[in-house]
Amino acid sequence: MVGTGDRVDNNGRMADSTGPIVIVGASLAGGAAAVALREGGFDGEITLFGTETHRPYERPPLSKGLLLGDAEEPDWVGDEGFFDTAVTWKPGTTVTAIDPERKVVRVGDDSYPYQKLIIATGSTPRRLDLPGAELDGVLTLRTLDDALALRERFAAGGPVAVIGAGWIGCEAAAAARKHDAAVTMIAPEDQPLVRVLGDQIGAVFGGLHREHGVDLRLGASVQGFEGDGTVSGVKLGDGTVVPAQTVVLGVGAAPNIALAEAAGLELTDGGIAVDPTLRTSEFDIYAVGDVAAHDHPRYRRRVRVEHWANAKDQGAHVARNVLGAEAPYQASPYFFTDQYDLGCEYRGLADPEHDQLVIRGDLAGREFIAFWLRDGAVAAAMNVNDWDHGDALGALVDSGRQVTEDELINGTL
Repeated sequence: MVGTGDRVDNNGRMADSTGPIVIVGASLAGGAAAVALREGGFDGEITLFGTETHRPYERPPLSKGLLLGDAEEPDWVGDEGFFDTAVTWKPGTTVTAIDPERKVVRVGDDSYPYQKLIIATGSTPRRLDLPGAELDGVLTLRTLDDALALRERFAAGGPVAVIGAGWIGCEAAAAARKHDAAVTMIAPEDQPLVRVLGDQIGAVFGGLHREHGVDLRLGASVQGFEGDGTVSGVKLGDGTVVPAQTVVLGVGAAPNIALAEAAGLELTDGGIAVDPTLRTSEFDIYAVGDVAAHDHPRYRRRVRVEHWANAKDQGAHVARNVLGAEAPYQASPYFFTDQYDLGCEYRGLADPEHDQLVIRGDLAGREFIAFWLRDGAVAAAMNVNDWDHGDALGALVDSGRQVTEDELINGTL
C-alpha cells in the first residue's frame, strides 16, 4: 500500500531531488509542475513529454471562450518561451514504458533516466461502442484542436446533437446555440448534471437550456448514428432519429493509467493510488491531476477529481514535494461554469443523493447559493450568479464547522 513514510526509499536510501526530473504528460498538471519546479529553485534537468504539439494550456476556455468564439487562444501555462528554454520539452511524443527498477522512461528504443518522475497523463474522452460511432462529425472535446474543429462546425450551421448532459455537454450546447445552431441534448438522466448537483439544481440547468432553445431529450438512450461517411442523425432507443450534422460526445473521460499499470504501480478507484503527498507506491514516482486517486486528508478517503483547479494546484504542489516539502495536498475541489447568462462556482464535494440541500436566494430567478449539508457541516457550496460570497463559501466548506439550516438560509454566518 502507498504510505506517507519519511524521505527514505524502499532500499533505505535518502531521497535525492538533485538528479533529473521527468514529467510524463504536458497537461495543465504537468506544465504547472514544471513551472513550479523552476520557481522553487530547482536548476537540474527537467524533461517534459507531451503527446500534443501545443505547449501546456488550461482547458476551461476550450468549452467556454474558445468554443463560443470569444477567444482565439487558451490560457497558456507559464511565460511565453518557458517550455522552449527552461525545460527540455518533447511535444508530439508518446512515452511507451516506465521502468521503476532502472529509473528510466522509454520512448521507443530511447531511454531517459530520472531521479524523480511525475505522471500527469490526464484523461481521454470516452467514445460510444455503437454503430456509426466512427462516422465523420462524431466528435469529442478535450484538446485545443478539438475545440477549434467544433467551433468551425458550429459556425458552419447544421443541427448539432450533444450526447450527455454533464458539464462538457451543457457548455457545448450553450456554445452551439450562440452560433445559432439547432441543438438537441440527449441523456439517460432525468435532468442535466443530476449526478453532481441532484434533481432540484439539475432542473434549473434544464430550464436554462430549454429557454435558450435546446431540445432536451432526457431519459433517452442512443442506439447508434446514421450517415454515409458523415453523420446525419442519432438513432434513439425508441427508434426516433434526431437530425445531426455534428455530434458532440460528452459521456465522460477515462484516466490514462496504462503506463502506470504496466509499470506495476498500485491502482485503485479508477486511478493511480497516491498518498496524501501525491506519491505513488514507488517512492520516486508521483502522480497528479485526472489520474491521481488521492488519499485526501480532509475526506479521509480516495478522491479522484477531473477539474481544472485540481490539476493546476496539484501540479504546483507536487513540485514542492519533489523538492522535499513532503506536505499533504488538502485543497477542496473547485470548478466553475458559464452557460448563457448563468455563471457559477462550486466548492467542496457533495453527495447529492444523501446530503441535505439548502437554498438561499432565488432559485427560479437563477440567483442563489446552494449548500449541501452533511452531519451538520457544509460538504459543498455553489454560488450561482452571485459573486460576493465565493471566498466566504470556500472558507465555510474548508472549516467543516457545525451550522444550522436557518443560518445558511438567512445568511447569518
